[in-house]
Amino acid sequence: MKRTTIYLDPELEIHLKLEARRQKKPMAEVIREALRKSLPPRPRSKYAGAFDSGHTDGAERFEEILGELGFGDEENS
Repeated sequence: MKRTTIYLDPELEIHLKLEARRQKKPMAEVIREALRKSLPPRPRSKYAGAFDSGHTDGAERFEEILGELGFGDEENS
């Protein structure tokens, strides 16, 4: 998590403290929950997952994949 500073009107600060006490949570958690509820969802790129090969073993198969793409070991080609 990243630490940040916010400025509150005295009345809002009192309201926040009372709500945090009522929920038995830290004020920071009450603020985070309120922000999550009030902000729209973060948009996903329309390209997310568009190039998914379906393979989950790319790290183990990197030499084979590079060879298929023409980037294999030149000595053995």
